Amino acid sequence: MSMLKFLGKRLALSLFVLFGLSILIFTISRILPGDPVRMALGSRAPQWAVDNLREQMHLNDPLYAQYYYWLTGAVRGDLGQSLFTRRAVIEDVREFLPATMELALSAGVIMAVFGILLGAVSGRYSNTWIDNSVRIFSYIGIVTPSFVFAILFLLLFGYVLNVLPTMGRLSPWIARPPVITGMVSLDALLSGNFAAFGDAIRHLILPAVSLALGGMAQEARITRSTISDNLRKDYIASAKGFGVPERLVMFKYLLKPSLIPTVSILGLDFASLIGNAFLVELIFNWPGFSRYGIHAMLNKDLNAVSAVVMVLGVIFIIVNILVDLIVAWLDPRIRLGAERGK
Repeated sequence: MSMLKFLGKRLALSLFVLFGLSILIFTISRILPGDPVRMALGSRAPQWAVDNLREQMHLNDPLYAQYYYWLTGAVRGDLGQSLFTRRAVIEDVREFLPATMELALSAGVIMAVFGILLGAVSGRYSNTWIDNSVRIFSYIGIVTPSFVFAILFLLLFGYVLNVLPTMGRLSPWIARPPVITGMVSLDALLSGNFAAFGDAIRHLILPAVSLALGGMAQEARITRSTISDNLRKDYIASAKGFGVPERLVMFKYLLKPSLIPTVSILGLDFASLIGNAFLVELIFNWPGFSRYGIHAMLNKDLNAVSAVVMVLGVIFIIVNILVDLIVAWLDPRIRLGAERGK
């Protein structure tokens, strides 16, 4: 019950956070210089067309009235009309968000599995050549932007070796599976189209790995550091002294508490993937939400910018709540401390 109360409190606080975020991004998008209507219609559009569109978007009303119209529409699921795509923003979100979520989830799995694995091996064999190799990889991965990896992989695997596709989500000769979730690989798997599933996975490899390497290096470094510190703790020495098998010590008594800092950073890194994926999406011609958001900002597409920021805010909040629940499961002391506080 205490965890349910904790979850309810976090959700209630999240509503206030989203409300404050909506006010902030709405105000910023409206006070930035430039006329979004004129940018959307072009410099040669007649003045009457500009005036009509401004009236439809309530841009002639006071700022608080504009926010009221936008907020009441957003509560109903109406995020307004995009000036860039000339469609309802909610339709753009449904089309572009699943592509970025597919990319981010794939990168997140790579980041978590290989980051924790490398960090655990490095911490277990501390101050050996294995540890030094992982640490060098971590430093390179942390300081190198994702788009640099994307360009290198595109040139190496796409053009020099020509072993992996470098553009889009599916090959032109592969029929797209029916839309169920919007994630092509998952839709292909659910519909039993294994040819499309294999092709979608091949298209995912390069952008997902490019996006994951920075976070993977960060998780490896943090996991290695916490495991190295915990190896010197008394309870590990006691377990070894009582003859507990080393594998059991590693995976039951050492790895679980060592993952707490890693999981916290992993959650933030995963949420950041969605907002930071635009250059990788651009390089691999991936029709994703981050790329859509950049185009919306460059074209001062007010409704689209507000929607992109709000969706990213919701994702950050969901990920943070999940991280808190996982950390409470990993360390019962945190859960018991929360219960005593209540």
